[in-house]
Amino acid sequence: MFPWMIIGFATITFLIFIHRVVKFSTRPSLPLPPGPKPWPIIGNFPHMGPVPHHSLAALARAHGPLMHLKLGFVDVVVAASAAVAEQFLKVHDANFSSRPPNAGAKYIAYNYQDLVFAPYGARWRYLRKITNLHLFSGKALDNFKHLRQEEVSRLTRNISKSNSKAVNLGQLLNVCTTNALSRVMIGRRVFNDGDGGCDPRADEFKAMVVELMVLAGVFNIGDFIPSLEWLDLQGVQAKMKKLHNRFDEFLTSIIEEHNTSSKSENHKDLLSTLLSLKDVPDDDGNRLNDIEIKALLLNMFTAGTDTSASTTEWAIAELIRSPRILAQVQQELDTVVGRERNVREDDLPHLPYLQAVVKETFRLHPSTPLSLPRVASESCEVLGYHIPKGSTLLVNVWAIARDPKEWAEPLEFKPERFLEGDKVDVDVKGNDFKVIPFGAGRRICAGMSLGLRMVQLLTATLVHSFNWELENGLNHEKLNMDEAYGLTLQRAVPLSVYSRPRLSPHVYAASH
Repeated sequence: MFPWMIIGFATITFLIFIHRVVKFSTRPSLPLPPGPKPWPIIGNFPHMGPVPHHSLAALARAHGPLMHLKLGFVDVVVAASAAVAEQFLKVHDANFSSRPPNAGAKYIAYNYQDLVFAPYGARWRYLRKITNLHLFSGKALDNFKHLRQEEVSRLTRNISKSNSKAVNLGQLLNVCTTNALSRVMIGRRVFNDGDGGCDPRADEFKAMVVELMVLAGVFNIGDFIPSLEWLDLQGVQAKMKKLHNRFDEFLTSIIEEHNTSSKSENHKDLLSTLLSLKDVPDDDGNRLNDIEIKALLLNMFTAGTDTSASTTEWAIAELIRSPRILAQVQQELDTVVGRERNVREDDLPHLPYLQAVVKETFRLHPSTPLSLPRVASESCEVLGYHIPKGSTLLVNVWAIARDPKEWAEPLEFKPERFLEGDKVDVDVKGNDFKVIPFGAGRRICAGMSLGLRMVQLLTATLVHSFNWELENGLNHEKLNMDEAYGLTLQRAVPLSVYSRPRLSPHVYAASH
């Protein structure tokens, strides 16, 4: 055996010994939450499985809804019930408002300078205030609703031109959501979709977003055993750096084109507002910098597009599998909207069954099945257990929304559960911990209001405008509903469908 190997082995053995001595000497009086026994050094990594939110749900059934895991040298606590999630995201929310160190934030999200991964503190509050005021306030959403409606109408026109060919619905939805957001953010569409086709750049962009979500969902060994980060054993960091460069090139070109065109045009988009905040400090002297602007754009173009598109794709898939429910939604839409015009955002409050369908979709198919991780700033006690300082918190949103103790027939798609019985007042806005697709507490998804509006409008419009059939005459009961794991919940098999227009022909020809 080479001398350096002997030295390395001895060093690791010594570090493990010191770690255990320190751990024993500082052991708290309260026990840690229960959980599966960890392996030496690597801890519970083998328990995570290929689809972690499924594996963690199964572990919770054996060990309870509050679990402790050891991933490498990091303590991880998992919340898998509404009551436990409420403890962390409401009672102890202030203590769990920051993010743990992770490669995704470091190598993709401009080294923690974005809104999603920035540490909790004054700078994060400044970024959150900007987005709340200029991007996601009720006034801002109302000011730009005509742009969203125009892009959704464009989507229906393109689908109606498919000439009896099957369409990849997720692909078209991604173009629609990205263009709707880009018109608000930068004042123009970024992808073309002429004659029902797709811009190849849109396919590339979606592939980039999906790759980001897959990489961000990987439990990277370097995050949990920091001494091994430099080895990049899974090759994740190298992929992240390469992907970051592609996104940075995309975002830089957007800003450069915007700066060029804004000299000759009077821009009123949100990028113009963000750029103006570089020169105008707020009351506390805060200013935006160039990196933060690109980081905010990255958040918007990734978290704000594919999540809405994929949730809508899940909704249409569930409705195709449930002809009775689909017919009932269409009947409500025909009564409220009629067949002589498109659905508008103003119609949405008058469509309670449609809203229940969307809630049920968010329950069964939350766009982020495992919440973005949080970290314990200080040690605390939760439900009689000791939670160590520095612990990573994971909330299994997917498992909570399928908990048989909270939901009757939890695996069934039943929108009626939100219209009658004890779940009538349950919402998805972080107020009721039985279903929290956007999270809850201080770090709740900043774009929740926009995401809700977009998914409701898209689902209502697609159901109102078309009857749907599966490709190759596939029986609706055999539709593949498998998940492809990543940070966000994608369909394993894209939804390929035929559309049959059901409105007056002039509606599809209308510009908006």
